[in-house]
Amino acid sequence: MASKGAALSSRVITFIAMMGALGNILSAFSIGLTMAGTVGLDLSLIAVFIAAIYGGPFIGFVTGLISGIVPGIYFGFLAPMGGQGWLALIGLPIGKSLTGLTTGSLYKVFNVNRKTSQSIFTIPIILVGYIPECFFTVFYFLGFVPFFLGWISIPLLITILIKAWLEVAFMSVLMGALAGNGGFKTFMANFLPIKNSQPT
Repeated sequence: MASKGAALSSRVITFIAMMGALGNILSAFSIGLTMAGTVGLDLSLIAVFIAAIYGGPFIGFVTGLISGIVPGIYFGFLAPMGGQGWLALIGLPIGKSLTGLTTGSLYKVFNVNRKTSQSIFTIPIILVGYIPECFFTVFYFLGFVPFFLGWISIPLLITILIKAWLEVAFMSVLMGALAGNGGFKTFMANFLPIKNSQPT
């Protein structure tokens, strides 16, 4: 019979794999529907936020790395204009992992799973959780891209940041609704033990 620790590890790995796959599916679907040149809607962070909220900062971090694979491939090699090559395949997963790490850490520090109004607390945490990735994106396009690829585009960066914040604003409301939904939380508990889940 497997030990409790081994069983837990298996559940964690399964959860990460499931959320990573969901993130890439959401990315492929949303980019495929909305791509316009070098910019396309990317909803992969939904899976990263779910992983961070219910699994914690480490699981959010790893899920972010995995969820960045499809957008990294698309914006690196398949975008009709301005492909970023191998740099995107490295940069996008790192950015998403920062969001997972930050969101999971904030959720843990503020003990949101014990709050009675989880939806209200979740929305600002999602917004703040994206800030490190936002700064990384700026550094990526103003530092890494010119250094490694030899080009720079301020209009492209501004467009990407506006698009990203609109996406995150939408996802903050979505995650707020999910965090306040008892059925969804119970569903998540089937994959991971949600600590401190009783509201104060």
